[in-house]
Amino acid sequence: MTTAHTAMLSKEGARASWRADLMLALLATLGVLVVNACAGFPALTNASGDNDNLLRLVEVRDLLAGQGWFDLHQYRMGLEGGFVMHWSRLVDAPIAAIVLAVSSLTGNTTLAENVAQVAWPALLFGLTMVFIIRAARSFAGDGAVLPAVIVGAAALYFIGIFEPGALDHHNIQLMLTVASLSFLLEARMRRPAAFLAGLCAALTLAVGMETAPYVATIGVCVATLFAFDATGERLIARDFGLGFAGVAALVFVATIPLSAWGQAQCDAFSTMQFVVAALAGTGLAAIASIEAAGRTRRQRLLSLGVLTLVLGAVLLLLFPQCLASPYAGLDPRLKTLWLDHIDEAQSLFQLAAHDPAELAARYATPLVALVLMALRLRRGGWRRQDSLVAMLLVVAFLVSVWQVRGSTFSIAFAVIPLSAWIAKWRRRAETSPSRSSVLRMAAAWLISVNSIWSGAAQAASAALATGGAKITSDAGVDPSCQAKATFATLGRLPDTTVLAVSNLGSPILLYSRHRVFAGPYHRNVAGDLLALDAFLGSEAQARSIVGDHHVGLVALCHGNSESQLLAFTAPDGFLAGLMRGKVPEWLEPIAETRGASLELYRVRPRLRIRVKA
Repeated sequence: MTTAHTAMLSKEGARASWRADLMLALLATLGVLVVNACAGFPALTNASGDNDNLLRLVEVRDLLAGQGWFDLHQYRMGLEGGFVMHWSRLVDAPIAAIVLAVSSLTGNTTLAENVAQVAWPALLFGLTMVFIIRAARSFAGDGAVLPAVIVGAAALYFIGIFEPGALDHHNIQLMLTVASLSFLLEARMRRPAAFLAGLCAALTLAVGMETAPYVATIGVCVATLFAFDATGERLIARDFGLGFAGVAALVFVATIPLSAWGQAQCDAFSTMQFVVAALAGTGLAAIASIEAAGRTRRQRLLSLGVLTLVLGAVLLLLFPQCLASPYAGLDPRLKTLWLDHIDEAQSLFQLAAHDPAELAARYATPLVALVLMALRLRRGGWRRQDSLVAMLLVVAFLVSVWQVRGSTFSIAFAVIPLSAWIAKWRRRAETSPSRSSVLRMAAAWLISVNSIWSGAAQAASAALATGGAKITSDAGVDPSCQAKATFATLGRLPDTTVLAVSNLGSPILLYSRHRVFAGPYHRNVAGDLLALDAFLGSEAQARSIVGDHHVGLVALCHGNSESQLLAFTAPDGFLAGLMRGKVPEWLEPIAETRGASLELYRVRPRLRIRVKA
């Protein structure tokens, strides 16, 4: 058999495996869609308090209504004139394209938005499944494919970032990060894979800075592998660096206006991220391409060390503000009354104190995967695939210890070694069938499925429950004010400024044309503090703020956790009094909302004029 014939068969085999993996991912996606359809796509009418998904749709509407591509202001939130969001148009664009295409075909914008809310997360779910399957195949062979399909689909379904209505950017970030890992795992077999890995790494960083630890880890892995094995990794390092730097440059030009090229933003893709990405990518590509810089291992290590020092100096001298904690400058009141109560921002230790049952659901399968990787290292025979998977898994787990949101990545990465583990016991059960091998295979399956840990944790929590106090409310069927129907009356009222807690900010924007002060976003400091001043202060202070800022409505949700927290924090404040039924004379209750989940109060015009005077 000739070399050309062998290469042709290899390419045909690669194409066949891709077709098979795409088909399996499609079947998994259709299965999840059927499950959601049978449930009636509840997230389309009740976002369950996920403000980010709602505000993303608001941004898409604004873009389609003519707001500029480079204009990221949210004009209807915050003080007059709004504030600039830190999100990327790279996520708005495909969602807007789906809405525009469907509305053009049907003439129904509401239907188009519903289609986009189902189709976009489903597309990302399918792509993520493709790359998880590809990664498992590269990591452990064909035997790991079936476990990756089942365990991977269950894991992605469990973490919830791919459910209908999930328009936030965390799902596309996970997809791109897994894609980058998958391409690197097969980079030695497929020439374009390294370039595509760099492309995906740059895109996920451009979408949001939450993935910076994973992008940095991927870059360090590529550089380290090249340093210790130039023969096999030189082209991979070069192509990855070129893809990373090149796409970062394209994103910078495409999403940053010329007027902002000199401005550094630490929480969004800007000059700082572009400069670092360009230096890191081109530097790595140059070291891999220049013979004098990478001839020996010592020269490679020295060259990479110099590149690291240059990157550190650039950060320290040009962008020192970005070396601090992302929330270092947050007002202490917002940290206490907002950030400390965001579920996904809790640490492992906070979660253990407040919701220990969730620990098993979020940390069990990543821990098992880490143990499996440690056993691989102990047994020897460590491969480049092991290094890539292990490093990303370790970093993701450490991030999840700091903030529980990192568990969405660690759970997904854990699927790869868990699939390999199941594949090993499946082979043993097939080649040497015995009761012991079958039981161990069954145990591997059960231990690897995240939802089983979640169900067990919930059952244990219910069994050990001591009858602690629960938040209850008799104010309708939506006590926390999360359903679309709850805001129907508000949406029919004339447009004005609504004074409401931050948890209600995004749904008010989506379900009406009103504007609000507060929303759970760290750049909206002035608007959030103004709302806190009104709700925590006295009735007189609230009246002054209402008059000075032309507030037309006050919205009250008794059962919302933020309302209860603020009322508890300031029992003599304006909000606490309103929740006790103490309505000041300058507010007029809107009769049809009396006793509803969301009670509305109209500011009396004459009193508003008197305050202004």
